[in-house]
Amino acid sequence: MCLAVPGKIVSISGEEPLLKKGKVNFSGIIREVSLAYVPKASVGDYVIVHVGFALTILDEEAAEKSLAEFHDLEKALSSM
Repeated sequence: MCLAVPGKIVSISGEEPLLKKGKVNFSGIIREVSLAYVPKASVGDYVIVHVGFALTILDEEAAEKSLAEFHDLEKALSSM
């Protein structure tokens, strides 16, 4: 099973499309990811990230819904 996680782009570096990187906030944890697959992504966009690559841009509503579901799952697992 693979898991792709939504995060919000907080900064972008690099001009060349294949070398473009972004710092992405995953609920307070910031990681640098490749933006090569989403060249139109900009600061403030939510992206789905898998193994260090942003795969697609999400609208804010969908991202917030996914994050809420992850949070609910975390709470349910911690109460077991």
